[in-house]
Amino acid sequence: MTDLAWIDTALRGARPQAIAALLRYFRDLDRAEEAFQEACLRALKHWPQNGPPRDPVAWLVFVGRNAGLDDLRKRSRNVELPDEAAISDTDDAESDAAERLDQSRYRDDVLRLLFICCHPDLPATQQIALALRIVSGLTVPEIARAFLVGEAAMEQRITRAKRRIEQAGVPFEAPGSAERAERVAAVAAMLYLLFNEGYSASGGAAHIRIALCEEAIRLSRLLLRLYPAEPEIMGLTALMLLQHARAKARLDEHGAIILLEDQDRSLWDPDLIAEGLALIDKAVRHRRPGVYQIQAAIAGLHAQAPSAAETDWAGIDQLYAALERMQPSPVITLNRAVAVMKLRGPEAALEMIAPLAERLSGYFHFHGLKGALLQQLGRADEARRAFDQAIALAHTPAEAAHIRQHLDRLSREAG
Repeated sequence: MTDLAWIDTALRGARPQAIAALLRYFRDLDRAEEAFQEACLRALKHWPQNGPPRDPVAWLVFVGRNAGLDDLRKRSRNVELPDEAAISDTDDAESDAAERLDQSRYRDDVLRLLFICCHPDLPATQQIALALRIVSGLTVPEIARAFLVGEAAMEQRITRAKRRIEQAGVPFEAPGSAERAERVAAVAAMLYLLFNEGYSASGGAAHIRIALCEEAIRLSRLLLRLYPAEPEIMGLTALMLLQHARAKARLDEHGAIILLEDQDRSLWDPDLIAEGLALIDKAVRHRRPGVYQIQAAIAGLHAQAPSAAETDWAGIDQLYAALERMQPSPVITLNRAVAVMKLRGPEAALEMIAPLAERLSGYFHFHGLKGALLQQLGRADEARRAFDQAIALAHTPAEAAHIRQHLDRLSREAG
Protein backbone atom coordinates (compact mmCIF):
# COMPACT_ATOMS: atom_id res chain seq x y z
CA MET A 1 0.00 0.00 0.00
CA THR A 2 1.69 3.17 -1.23
CA ASP A 3 -0.89 5.77 -0.16
CA LEU A 4 -0.08 6.56 3.45
CA ALA A 5 -2.92 9.03 3.99
CA TRP A 6 -4.87 6.38 5.90
CA ILE A 7 -2.02 6.14 8.44
CA ASP A 8 -2.10 9.89 9.08
CA THR A 9 -5.88 9.70 9.54
CA ALA A 10 -5.56 6.77 11.95
CA LEU A 11 -2.81 8.44 13.99
CA ARG A 12 -4.74 11.70 14.26
CA GLY A 13 -7.88 9.87 15.31
CA ALA A 14 -6.05 7.78 17.92
CA ARG A 15 -4.02 10.63 19.38
CA PRO A 16 -6.43 11.93 22.07
CA GLN A 17 -7.02 8.55 23.71
CA ALA A 18 -3.43 7.37 23.30
CA ILE A 19 -1.90 10.55 24.76
CA ALA A 20 -4.38 10.49 27.64
CA ALA A 21 -3.63 6.85 28.47
CA LEU A 22 0.14 7.42 28.29
CA LEU A 23 -0.14 10.48 30.51
CA ARG A 24 -2.14 8.47 33.04
CA TYR A 25 0.69 5.94 32.99
CA PHE A 26 3.76 8.22 33.04
CA ARG A 27 2.27 11.27 34.80
CA ASP A 28 4.50 13.54 32.72
CA LEU A 29 3.25 15.60 29.77
CA ASP A 30 6.49 15.69 27.82
CA ARG A 31 7.19 12.00 28.34
CA ALA A 32 3.68 11.06 27.24
CA GLU A 33 4.08 13.12 24.06
CA GLU A 34 7.51 11.66 23.36
CA ALA A 35 6.21 8.12 23.87
CA PHE A 36 3.34 8.77 21.48
CA GLN A 37 5.65 10.25 18.85
CA GLU A 38 7.91 7.19 19.08
CA ALA A 39 4.88 4.94 18.69
CA CYS A 40 3.84 6.94 15.61
CA LEU A 41 7.29 6.51 14.05
CA ARG A 42 7.07 2.75 14.58
CA ALA A 43 3.56 2.75 13.11
CA LEU A 44 4.88 4.47 9.97
CA LYS A 45 7.48 1.72 9.72
CA HIS A 46 5.27 -1.33 10.36
CA TRP A 47 1.72 -0.45 9.29
CA PRO A 48 2.41 -0.03 5.52
CA GLN A 49 3.61 -3.65 5.36
CA ASN A 50 1.29 -5.20 7.94
CA GLY A 51 -1.81 -3.07 7.53
CA PRO A 52 -3.61 -1.23 10.33
CA PRO A 53 -3.95 -3.04 13.66
CA ARG A 54 -7.42 -4.05 14.80
CA ASP A 55 -7.24 -1.46 17.58
CA PRO A 56 -4.86 1.40 16.66
CA VAL A 57 -5.23 3.09 20.07
CA ALA A 58 -4.29 -0.06 21.97
CA TRP A 59 -1.33 -0.63 19.62
CA LEU A 60 -0.03 2.91 20.08
CA VAL A 61 -0.48 2.84 23.86
CA PHE A 62 1.31 -0.51 24.15
CA VAL A 63 4.20 0.49 21.87
CA GLY A 64 4.44 3.98 23.37
CA ARG A 65 4.44 2.61 26.93
CA ASN A 66 7.28 0.22 26.11
CA ALA A 67 9.23 2.91 24.26
CA GLY A 68 8.84 5.25 27.21
CA LEU A 69 10.05 2.64 29.66
CA ASP A 70 13.03 1.85 27.44
CA ASP A 71 13.89 5.54 27.38
CA LEU A 72 13.59 5.70 31.17
CA ARG A 73 15.97 2.76 31.52
CA LYS A 74 18.51 4.37 29.19
CA ARG A 75 18.38 7.64 31.08
CA SER A 76 18.57 6.04 34.50
CA ARG A 77 21.43 3.70 33.53
CA ASN A 78 22.69 2.63 36.96
CA VAL A 79 19.89 4.32 38.84
CA GLU A 80 17.26 1.88 39.98
CA LEU A 81 13.86 2.42 38.40
CA PRO A 82 11.07 3.55 40.74
CA ASP A 83 8.40 1.10 41.74
CA GLU A 84 5.70 0.44 39.18
CA ALA A 85 3.19 2.27 41.39
CA ALA A 86 5.26 5.43 41.23
CA ILE A 87 5.04 5.74 37.44
CA SER A 88 1.80 3.96 36.65
CA ASP A 89 -1.75 4.88 37.54
CA THR A 90 -3.32 1.45 37.20
CA ASP A 91 -6.46 2.37 39.11
CA ASP A 92 -9.19 4.41 37.47
CA ALA A 93 -9.31 7.66 39.38
CA GLU A 94 -12.58 8.85 37.84
CA SER A 95 -15.57 9.46 40.05
CA ASP A 96 -18.61 7.23 39.61
CA ALA A 97 -20.37 9.95 37.61
CA ALA A 98 -17.52 10.34 35.15
CA GLU A 99 -17.05 6.57 34.92
CA ARG A 100 -20.64 6.18 33.76
CA LEU A 101 -20.02 8.55 30.86
CA ASP A 102 -18.21 6.05 28.70
CA GLN A 103 -18.15 2.31 29.12
CA SER A 104 -15.64 1.81 26.31
CA ARG A 105 -12.43 -0.11 26.83
CA TYR A 106 -10.52 3.10 27.54
CA ARG A 107 -13.25 4.63 29.76
CA ASP A 108 -12.88 8.27 28.75
CA ASP A 109 -9.31 9.23 29.33
CA VAL A 110 -9.75 12.12 26.88
CA LEU A 111 -12.36 13.92 28.95
CA ARG A 112 -10.23 13.40 32.03
CA LEU A 113 -7.22 14.87 30.22
CA LEU A 114 -9.24 17.92 29.22
CA PHE A 115 -9.99 18.70 32.84
CA ILE A 116 -6.34 18.17 33.79
CA CYS A 117 -5.19 20.66 31.13
CA CYS A 118 -7.79 23.16 32.33
CA HIS A 119 -6.29 23.35 35.83
CA PRO A 120 -7.12 26.59 37.72
CA ASP A 121 -3.42 27.23 38.41
CA LEU A 122 -3.10 28.10 34.71
CA PRO A 123 -4.43 31.27 33.07
CA ALA A 124 -7.43 30.54 30.85
CA THR A 125 -5.52 31.19 27.61
CA GLN A 126 -2.80 28.73 28.65
CA GLN A 127 -5.40 26.13 29.66
CA ILE A 128 -7.05 26.12 26.27
CA ALA A 129 -3.81 26.31 24.29
CA LEU A 130 -2.32 23.41 26.23
CA ALA A 131 -5.44 21.29 25.77
CA LEU A 132 -5.50 21.96 22.04
CA ARG A 133 -1.84 20.96 21.76
CA ILE A 134 -1.80 17.94 24.09
CA VAL A 135 -5.27 16.51 23.61
CA SER A 136 -6.07 17.36 20.02
CA GLY A 137 -2.60 17.48 18.52
CA LEU A 138 -3.12 20.81 16.76
CA THR A 139 0.10 22.42 15.62
CA VAL A 140 1.37 25.66 17.14
CA PRO A 141 0.49 27.63 13.96
CA GLU A 142 -3.06 26.25 14.04
CA ILE A 143 -3.52 27.23 17.68
CA ALA A 144 -1.95 30.63 17.08
CA ARG A 145 -4.49 31.30 14.33
CA ALA A 146 -7.35 30.33 16.64
CA PHE A 147 -6.14 32.92 19.19
CA LEU A 148 -5.14 35.53 16.55
CA VAL A 149 -1.58 35.73 17.96
CA GLY A 150 1.89 35.05 16.57
CA GLU A 151 3.39 31.56 16.49
CA ALA A 152 6.34 32.48 18.73
CA ALA A 153 4.01 33.91 21.37
CA MET A 154 1.85 30.77 21.30
CA GLU A 155 4.89 28.49 21.56
CA GLN A 156 5.98 30.37 24.69
CA ARG A 157 2.45 30.18 26.10
CA ILE A 158 2.32 26.41 25.75
CA THR A 159 5.82 25.96 27.15
CA ARG A 160 4.98 28.09 30.19
CA ALA A 161 1.81 26.09 30.76
CA LYS A 162 3.71 22.79 30.78
CA ARG A 163 6.35 24.19 33.11
CA ARG A 164 3.74 25.59 35.48
CA ILE A 165 1.90 22.26 35.68
CA GLU A 166 5.18 20.48 36.44
CA GLN A 167 6.27 23.00 39.08
CA ALA A 168 2.86 23.06 40.75
CA GLY A 169 2.78 19.28 41.05
CA VAL A 170 -0.64 19.08 39.41
CA PRO A 171 -2.03 15.55 39.95
CA PHE A 172 -2.64 13.64 36.73
CA GLU A 173 -6.03 12.36 37.73
CA ALA A 174 -9.62 13.36 37.22
CA PRO A 175 -10.75 16.21 39.49
CA GLY A 176 -13.67 15.82 41.85
CA SER A 177 -17.10 17.25 41.10
CA ALA A 178 -16.38 20.66 42.67
CA GLU A 179 -13.11 21.09 40.75
CA ARG A 180 -14.77 19.99 37.52
CA ALA A 181 -17.38 22.71 37.98
CA GLU A 182 -14.59 25.30 38.27
CA ARG A 183 -12.96 24.13 35.05
CA VAL A 184 -15.99 23.42 32.89
CA ALA A 185 -15.97 26.85 31.16
CA ALA A 186 -12.36 26.36 30.01
CA VAL A 187 -13.15 22.83 28.81
CA ALA A 188 -16.15 24.14 26.86
CA ALA A 189 -14.02 26.88 25.26
CA MET A 190 -11.38 24.34 24.28
CA LEU A 191 -13.98 22.06 22.68
CA TYR A 192 -15.36 24.93 20.62
CA LEU A 193 -11.88 25.91 19.41
CA LEU A 194 -11.28 22.26 18.52
CA PHE A 195 -14.53 22.19 16.57
CA ASN A 196 -13.71 25.44 14.79
CA GLU A 197 -10.31 24.12 13.75
CA GLY A 198 -12.04 21.15 12.17
CA TYR A 199 -14.78 23.30 10.66
CA SER A 200 -12.30 25.69 9.04
CA ALA A 201 -10.33 22.73 7.59
CA SER A 202 -7.14 24.74 7.94
CA GLY A 203 -5.07 21.59 7.80
CA GLY A 204 -6.00 21.24 4.15
CA ALA A 205 -7.53 17.75 4.48
CA ALA A 206 -11.28 17.99 4.89
CA HIS A 207 -11.89 14.34 5.83
CA ILE A 208 -9.35 14.59 8.68
CA ARG A 209 -10.78 17.86 9.93
CA ILE A 210 -14.31 16.48 9.87
CA ALA A 211 -13.03 13.87 12.31
CA LEU A 212 -11.98 16.75 14.60
CA CYS A 213 -15.51 18.17 14.43
CA GLU A 214 -16.98 14.80 15.31
CA GLU A 215 -14.58 14.34 18.22
CA ALA A 216 -15.49 17.78 19.59
CA ILE A 217 -19.19 16.90 19.34
CA ARG A 218 -18.63 13.55 21.05
CA LEU A 219 -16.80 15.18 23.93
CA SER A 220 -19.40 17.92 24.19
CA ARG A 221 -22.13 15.30 24.50
CA LEU A 222 -20.14 13.61 27.26
CA LEU A 223 -19.74 16.95 29.00
CA LEU A 224 -23.49 17.51 28.74
CA ARG A 225 -24.09 14.16 30.43
CA LEU A 226 -21.89 15.36 33.30
CA TYR A 227 -23.83 18.66 33.46
CA PRO A 228 -27.33 17.84 32.17
CA ALA A 229 -28.86 21.01 33.65
CA GLU A 230 -26.22 23.46 32.36
CA PRO A 231 -27.78 25.55 29.55
CA GLU A 232 -24.45 26.78 28.19
CA ILE A 233 -23.28 23.20 27.57
CA MET A 234 -26.61 22.59 25.83
CA GLY A 235 -25.95 25.70 23.74
CA LEU A 236 -22.41 24.61 22.91
CA THR A 237 -23.54 21.16 21.79
CA ALA A 238 -26.41 22.64 19.78
CA LEU A 239 -24.07 25.11 18.09
CA MET A 240 -21.70 22.37 16.99
CA LEU A 241 -24.53 20.15 15.75
CA LEU A 242 -26.16 22.91 13.71
CA GLN A 243 -22.90 23.99 12.10
CA HIS A 244 -21.79 20.42 11.41
CA ALA A 245 -25.17 19.67 9.82
CA ARG A 246 -24.02 21.77 6.82
CA ALA A 247 -20.73 19.89 6.33
CA LYS A 248 -21.71 18.07 3.10
CA ALA A 249 -22.84 21.29 1.45
CA ARG A 250 -19.87 23.52 2.29
CA LEU A 251 -17.48 22.45 -0.49
CA ASP A 252 -18.09 21.51 -4.12
CA GLU A 253 -16.63 18.47 -5.88
CA HIS A 254 -13.41 20.41 -6.52
CA GLY A 255 -13.02 21.47 -2.88
CA ALA A 256 -14.09 25.07 -3.51
CA ILE A 257 -15.99 26.91 -0.77
CA ILE A 258 -19.77 27.27 -1.23
CA LEU A 259 -21.16 30.23 0.69
CA LEU A 260 -24.06 29.61 3.04
CA GLU A 261 -26.55 31.38 0.81
CA ASP A 262 -25.54 29.24 -2.19
CA GLN A 263 -25.52 25.87 -0.45
CA ASP A 264 -27.85 23.03 -1.43
CA ARG A 265 -29.98 22.84 1.70
CA SER A 266 -31.18 19.36 0.84
CA LEU A 267 -27.67 18.20 1.77
CA TRP A 268 -28.00 19.56 5.31
CA ASP A 269 -28.40 16.81 7.90
CA PRO A 270 -31.97 17.02 9.26
CA ASP A 271 -31.25 14.78 12.26
CA LEU A 272 -28.40 16.98 13.50
CA ILE A 273 -30.55 20.08 12.94
CA ALA A 274 -33.47 18.59 14.88
CA GLU A 275 -31.18 17.59 17.76
CA GLY A 276 -29.60 21.05 17.85
CA LEU A 277 -32.93 22.90 17.79
CA ALA A 278 -34.29 20.68 20.57
CA LEU A 279 -31.26 21.52 22.73
CA ILE A 280 -31.77 25.24 22.12
CA ASP A 281 -35.41 25.00 23.22
CA LYS A 282 -34.35 23.11 26.33
CA ALA A 283 -31.62 25.64 27.15
CA VAL A 284 -33.92 28.65 26.74
CA ARG A 285 -36.30 27.26 29.36
CA HIS A 286 -33.56 27.66 31.98
CA ARG A 287 -33.64 31.47 31.47
CA ARG A 288 -29.87 31.78 31.90
CA PRO A 289 -28.64 33.08 28.52
CA GLY A 290 -25.01 32.74 27.52
CA VAL A 291 -22.73 33.21 24.53
CA TYR A 292 -23.00 29.63 23.27
CA GLN A 293 -26.79 29.71 23.47
CA ILE A 294 -26.95 32.94 21.45
CA GLN A 295 -24.57 31.61 18.80
CA ALA A 296 -26.62 28.42 18.63
CA ALA A 297 -29.79 30.48 18.21
CA ILE A 298 -28.16 32.30 15.26
CA ALA A 299 -27.22 28.98 13.67
CA GLY A 300 -30.76 27.79 14.37
CA LEU A 301 -32.29 30.67 12.42
CA HIS A 302 -30.09 29.82 9.44
CA ALA A 303 -31.01 26.13 9.73
CA GLN A 304 -34.74 26.85 9.85
CA ALA A 305 -34.77 29.12 6.79
CA PRO A 306 -36.20 27.21 3.79
CA SER A 307 -34.02 29.32 1.50
CA ALA A 308 -31.39 32.04 1.76
CA ALA A 309 -33.95 34.66 0.74
CA GLU A 310 -36.20 33.66 3.64
CA THR A 311 -33.51 34.02 6.32
CA ASP A 312 -34.58 36.05 9.36
CA TRP A 313 -31.78 38.62 9.12
CA ALA A 314 -33.49 40.98 11.55
CA GLY A 315 -33.53 38.26 14.19
CA ILE A 316 -29.90 37.41 13.47
CA ASP A 317 -28.92 41.07 13.79
CA GLN A 318 -30.67 41.29 17.17
CA LEU A 319 -28.94 38.15 18.41
CA TYR A 320 -25.53 39.43 17.33
CA ALA A 321 -26.25 42.73 19.11
CA ALA A 322 -26.99 40.78 22.30
CA LEU A 323 -23.81 38.77 21.79
CA GLU A 324 -21.78 41.98 21.38
CA ARG A 325 -23.13 43.28 24.70
CA MET A 326 -22.40 39.99 26.46
CA GLN A 327 -18.95 39.37 24.96
CA PRO A 328 -17.55 42.34 23.01
CA SER A 329 -15.30 41.09 20.20
CA PRO A 330 -14.20 42.44 16.82
CA VAL A 331 -14.96 39.06 15.23
CA ILE A 332 -18.54 39.16 16.54
CA THR A 333 -18.96 42.67 15.13
CA LEU A 334 -17.54 41.46 11.81
CA ASN A 335 -20.09 38.64 11.72
CA ARG A 336 -22.90 41.03 12.61
CA ALA A 337 -21.90 43.22 9.67
CA VAL A 338 -23.12 40.49 7.30
CA ALA A 339 -26.62 40.78 8.79
CA VAL A 340 -26.38 44.58 8.62
CA MET A 341 -25.44 44.31 4.94
CA LYS A 342 -28.54 42.21 4.27
CA LEU A 343 -30.78 44.64 6.16
CA ARG A 344 -29.32 48.09 5.44
CA GLY A 345 -26.91 47.62 2.57
CA PRO A 346 -23.12 47.39 2.03
CA GLU A 347 -22.41 51.02 2.95
CA ALA A 348 -23.75 50.55 6.49
CA ALA A 349 -21.84 47.29 6.88
CA LEU A 350 -18.60 48.89 5.64
CA GLU A 351 -19.02 51.70 8.13
CA MET A 352 -19.51 49.14 10.91
CA ILE A 353 -16.29 47.22 10.18
CA ALA A 354 -14.07 50.26 9.53
CA PRO A 355 -13.05 50.61 13.23
CA LEU A 356 -11.97 46.94 13.24
CA ALA A 357 -9.22 47.39 10.65
CA GLU A 358 -6.28 47.57 13.07
CA ARG A 359 -7.37 44.74 15.36
CA LEU A 360 -8.26 42.41 12.48
CA SER A 361 -5.45 43.38 10.12
CA GLY A 362 -4.19 39.78 10.09
CA TYR A 363 -7.62 38.14 9.83
CA PHE A 364 -8.52 36.59 6.49
CA HIS A 365 -12.29 37.02 6.85
CA PHE A 366 -12.04 40.75 7.59
CA HIS A 367 -10.35 41.52 4.29
CA GLY A 368 -12.60 39.08 2.43
CA LEU A 369 -15.77 40.75 3.72
CA LYS A 370 -14.34 44.23 3.18
CA GLY A 371 -13.51 43.35 -0.42
CA ALA A 372 -17.00 41.95 -1.01
CA LEU A 373 -18.65 45.10 0.38
CA LEU A 374 -16.44 47.38 -1.70
CA GLN A 375 -17.18 45.26 -4.77
CA GLN A 376 -20.92 45.68 -4.22
CA LEU A 377 -20.41 49.44 -3.99
CA GLY A 378 -18.53 49.49 -7.29
CA ARG A 379 -15.23 50.53 -5.73
CA ALA A 380 -13.21 48.06 -7.78
CA ASP A 381 -9.66 49.24 -7.03
CA GLU A 382 -10.23 49.26 -3.27
CA ALA A 383 -11.95 45.88 -3.47
CA ARG A 384 -8.99 44.42 -5.37
CA ARG A 385 -6.57 45.62 -2.69
CA ALA A 386 -8.71 44.10 0.05
CA PHE A 387 -8.92 40.79 -1.82
CA ASP A 388 -5.15 40.80 -2.35
CA GLN A 389 -4.69 41.14 1.41
CA ALA A 390 -7.20 38.35 2.03
CA ILE A 391 -5.53 35.94 -0.37
CA ALA A 392 -2.19 36.58 1.33
CA LEU A 393 -3.76 35.53 4.64
CA ALA A 394 -5.63 32.46 3.34
CA HIS A 395 -4.98 29.30 5.35
CA THR A 396 -6.33 26.78 2.85
CA PRO A 397 -6.40 26.37 -0.94
CA ALA A 398 -10.20 26.59 -0.75
CA GLU A 399 -10.05 30.02 0.90
CA ALA A 400 -7.54 31.28 -1.67
CA ALA A 401 -9.60 29.90 -4.56
CA HIS A 402 -12.73 31.61 -3.22
CA ILE A 403 -10.99 35.00 -3.18
CA ARG A 404 -9.58 34.42 -6.66
CA GLN A 405 -13.15 34.03 -7.92
CA HIS A 406 -13.88 37.56 -6.69
CA LEU A 407 -10.70 38.88 -8.33
CA ASP A 408 -11.62 37.16 -11.60
CA ARG A 409 -15.05 38.76 -11.47
CA LEU A 410 -13.49 42.18 -10.96
CA SER A 411 -11.24 41.61 -13.96
CA ARG A 412 -14.22 40.57 -16.13
CA GLU A 413 -16.18 43.64 -15.07
CA ALA A 414 -13.21 45.89 -15.80
CA GLY A 415 -12.83 44.30 -19.24
